[in-house]
Amino acid sequence: MAGANTVVFTDQSFAEEVLNAKGAVMVDFWATWCGPCQMAGPVVDALADDYKGKVKIGKLDVDANQQTAAQFGVMSIPTVILFKDGKEVARKVGFAGRPMYEQLLGMAA
Repeated sequence: MAGANTVVFTDQSFAEEVLNAKGAVMVDFWATWCGPCQMAGPVVDALADDYKGKVKIGKLDVDANQQTAAQFGVMSIPTVILFKDGKEVARKVGFAGRPMYEQLLGMAA
């Protein structure tokens, strides 16, 4: 489930949408059964609205897209990874509220 400006990433779209993207992309690795992920989801959706046109923000369901989760060594969820020009620049594991994600997004500048 995603907000209007939240991109849904998949194993098939990840390289094009994230690794080949110019600029910053924030990816929320999540799963439907994960309680903290359910708390993080609305925050990620709100950030996607607030940062529209500045940072591409989206979600990747680790159950449906295990290849990408394994490729980036995502062992715990939620994990949020910030990519800039296709390279990982920052990673946060767990959910500590909107300020943590805003701090991460500050690294995109």
